[in-house]
Amino acid sequence: MSPATLAPTPMHEALALAEQAIGLTEPNPRVGCVIVAADGRVIGRGHTQHAGGPHAEVMALRDAQARGEPVRDATVYVTLEPCAHHGRTPPCCDALVAAGVGRVVMAIEDPFPLVAGQGAARLRAAGIDVVAGECADEAHALNIGFFSRVQRSRPWLRLKAAVSLDGRTALDNGASQWITGAAARADGHAWRKRASAVLTGVGTVLDDDPRLDVRLVETPRQPLRVIVDSRLETPVAARILDAPGPVLIYAARPDTAREAALRTRGAEIAFAPGPHAKVDLAAMLGDLAARGVNELHVEAGHKLNGSLVREGLVDEYLVYVAPKLLGIGRELAAFGPLERLEDGRALRFVDVTRIGDDLRILARPLPA
Repeated sequence: MSPATLAPTPMHEALALAEQAIGLTEPNPRVGCVIVAADGRVIGRGHTQHAGGPHAEVMALRDAQARGEPVRDATVYVTLEPCAHHGRTPPCCDALVAAGVGRVVMAIEDPFPLVAGQGAARLRAAGIDVVAGECADEAHALNIGFFSRVQRSRPWLRLKAAVSLDGRTALDNGASQWITGAAARADGHAWRKRASAVLTGVGTVLDDDPRLDVRLVETPRQPLRVIVDSRLETPVAARILDAPGPVLIYAARPDTAREAALRTRGAEIAFAPGPHAKVDLAAMLGDLAARGVNELHVEAGHKLNGSLVREGLVDEYLVYVAPKLLGIGRELAAFGPLERLEDGRALRFVDVTRIGDDLRILARPLPA
């Protein structure tokens, strides 16, 4: 039998369940759980619900109970270490102990300080066999923003752009709709759905008047929309303020009248003053992490993109390349000029996939 036809393992099924939690669990991680009886049958499945709702392990235990299946001595496959603390819900490790399961296979340890090995330790102390490491890379990738927020105190910043084959994001006059095709645009909305927040600059708001919500794929929630607007120039009639979901505007200095007008439109104003009366982008990322933002999806113009690149704040590039040439126009990121080719920002390709007529490239910076 070829690898392509092999049946998925319980952990792969748990990962698939965790993917169903995308767009639902923020700021909590996406977790899936599968319970397998001694005879190899799957008797319970579940994934983490909205923040404050039950976690994956509890959902799987409830599923087994609803099926009339006993879970004593069963094996639990879970994509993240069971929690060991009282948050909005009781500890999942206690639920597993009370249920009498015999073995827990977890993909990866939870980096959250109130868990961080304690869940596994409490399971072992109760006589439950615990194994870690199966599909760890896949589990980490699924929650890359959660790990970034907990371990680095900043979101995972993904910069998205649609470009022509000669690297233009817009014509010289600013026209950019649409460089890529419908399939690529829908795929881009799936990445918006994945994010805790979608960020743009005031220049894009003024030039394109985008909504920046998730429309082309189904989603249980709209991500927070964030505008970098040093001088509070966002128009009160901007469509981004009409779209469903919250809007947060970062400014560099107060302006009482403009603040009041934008607040009447439902926007929240935050200040992150930096040099030259600009928003301090690094401080902004720290504040977003404190607000529970795991993945930050950036769809901005070449100036803000250039600032993020220049300051080394981009963790990942999501670039859709259309099979067309646009000639003179706007670039993906305005930074430099560089004196030497070796001073360019070196990247590695993580994935290259054809989406409709376009290419989707996922790339990450190489270590300095």
